Amino acid sequence: MKFCKKYQEYMEGQEKKLPGVGFKKLKKILKKCRRDFQSKKHINGVLDVQPCPHHCSVCDGTFFPSLLKEMSEVVGCFNERARKLLELHLASGFRKYFFWFKGKLKGNHAALTQEGKDLVTYALINAIAMRKILKKYDKIHYSKQGQAFKSQAQSMHIEILQSPWLCELMAFHINLWETKAKAKAMKKLGFFEGCSLKFNDGKPSLTCELFDSVKIDIDLTCSICLDTVFDPVALTCGHIFCYMCACSAASVTIVDGLKSAKPKAKCPLCREEGVYEDAVHLEELCILLSRSCHEYWEERLQTERAERVRQTKEHWESQCRAFMGV
Repeated sequence: MKFCKKYQEYMEGQEKKLPGVGFKKLKKILKKCRRDFQSKKHINGVLDVQPCPHHCSVCDGTFFPSLLKEMSEVVGCFNERARKLLELHLASGFRKYFFWFKGKLKGNHAALTQEGKDLVTYALINAIAMRKILKKYDKIHYSKQGQAFKSQAQSMHIEILQSPWLCELMAFHINLWETKAKAKAMKKLGFFEGCSLKFNDGKPSLTCELFDSVKIDIDLTCSICLDTVFDPVALTCGHIFCYMCACSAASVTIVDGLKSAKPKAKCPLCREEGVYEDAVHLEELCILLSRSCHEYWEERLQTERAERVRQTKEHWESQCRAFMGV
């Protein structure tokens, strides 16, 4: 079965109508472009192909704006649904009963797991659709503008495989899988068995191999302290750091937090500005690493606790001095 048909069947089979890539519509735009601009002539027995121009009004005026809008809607929908799912899973105490009272929490891990599976499938099939349509664009235009658009989408934070919530869903799956009481239910659901936490020379990474040769590999080494990320946060550019390392890079204290970072503060890796305000605290990943690297986690916990106490003490001393006018 061709991917276009498979994709259409998947999107039409969803209970609720979800945003998606207008795969069929975008293919029609490219076909029109080929029909209007591509001519084939035999010159001295040689086939001469005249491709569509690099700046094509048919494609550039319709194709990229449509795809950009669709990608934004898909990522927005995925992030919002993943955030709500993980909020339900991590709810405890009063919040848990509050969600139960509102009818949001089923009390059923199998239901949460199935929803997580559906979300990851939704993310990946749309990622494949975007990859295939951009590849087709480059094939018709004999260009690399499709790849350039993909890089642009990453810089605009609308590349779905770049979403920190995908990393959280992968950690969510492994956490449930490793809980023995739920292992049987998970196996019955068949929730992406290819997803795992791997260690290479002591360096951890999240990997997930899924359909159509899509492989996700997320490095979990902080590029600032060069150690396994502790209390991890993902910046809006997609890069993951230890919380304290991110605070240090943003020139803020842990008391003030990342939201107090200046708008011009840059990511240490990609040097993009304004990536701290909407940083995501990766709680599921934190739980996973604390279980998998227990000794390291306890050691870092002691070190970080001392540093947090020191920074908190300095913060309140400076506040008191400012209040007293000293």
